[in-house]
Amino acid sequence: MTSGIKRIAISTGGGDAPGLNAVIYAATLAARNRGWDVVGIRDGFNGLLVSDDYPGGGLIELTRQRVRGIIHQGGTILGSTNRGNPIAYPVQQPDGSWIEQDRTEELLGRFAQHGIDALITIGGDGSLTIGNHLHEAGLRLVGVPKTIDNDLEGTAATFGFDSAVGFASECIDRLFSTATSHSRIIVVEVMGRYAGWIALHAGMASGVHAILLPEIPYRLEPVAELINERAQRGSTYSIVCVAEGAKPVGGEHTVAGQSIGQAVRLGGIGAKVAAELEELTGRESRAVVLGHLLRGGSPTSVDRLLGLRFGAAAVRALDEGRSGVMVALNPPTVDYVPLVEATSRLKTVPPDCDSIQAARDVGIRFGDES
Repeated sequence: MTSGIKRIAISTGGGDAPGLNAVIYAATLAARNRGWDVVGIRDGFNGLLVSDDYPGGGLIELTRQRVRGIIHQGGTILGSTNRGNPIAYPVQQPDGSWIEQDRTEELLGRFAQHGIDALITIGGDGSLTIGNHLHEAGLRLVGVPKTIDNDLEGTAATFGFDSAVGFASECIDRLFSTATSHSRIIVVEVMGRYAGWIALHAGMASGVHAILLPEIPYRLEPVAELINERAQRGSTYSIVCVAEGAKPVGGEHTVAGQSIGQAVRLGGIGAKVAAELEELTGRESRAVVLGHLLRGGSPTSVDRLLGLRFGAAAVRALDEGRSGVMVALNPPTVDYVPLVEATSRLKTVPPDCDSIQAARDVGIRFGDES
């Protein structure tokens, strides 16, 4: 093909996810097999924007030797950040205050300075929104969807989700043992700011008794009623799985804090629900927060394969002359959707979907029961 490409860059932004290194591996080898040079940008775009902060520079030469044996590794060998948005880059002033600057033109100049013809950017909705902005500003770019939350529109699945659900299910399985031994209510808080896919899938797979999702505002009275009914039948323990973005009817998200250059950090809903259920039922309750444990560890074979497919497809897209698109799983193939469409809205759990209906059929409550 006549893509005109000689050198590409790869970046990973936002939260890490199992399977990132599989994408880097596949994209590197697919590009090198076409005769292209490949570099990785350290920590999102920071490797170009603050390259002097990195010993040896902010770019990593991605050779065949450099990516050998990384498919099974969790995290990303390039590093990642959620503080390096070039459109609103946090800059500290002499008086200690912070402002945000648009460094788009500076970043595009750094790409040209390093002879980079195109970028493969791997990220979630935030990173891909930045990617679409850079594409519109003139950078040749292909996006790869990455989020353990599985909340990106336009793709049937994102890598990292299967690993997160599998680990969450294993943790919940273990908590059944201790909940049973102590006759406790245990509330398990998992990630999921605005989409409850992890909580729904892990909760159902583990047979929890209630699931609280961002998509279904809850009341705890129906959950407490179920817990009391179970106790009357001799089941003196209960497990509740709650997504971090779940909120009560008429209430707001539970917020842990916010830092400059970052979105609001959600957290604390698990402890809040546990305390309220203890008050409503009179039964001892505990909260367990899985948090970033869901991001870590080796990816499952499902996430490795999806990462490999996405990385290779991103290179094919560039070779075919595409730009401003995101690779997407459209079973049984991987195809391309415009970035502007992929980032226009989140893929949330439909309250009437089959999984919700199946959960209700087996007796799982969501806090919206009358």
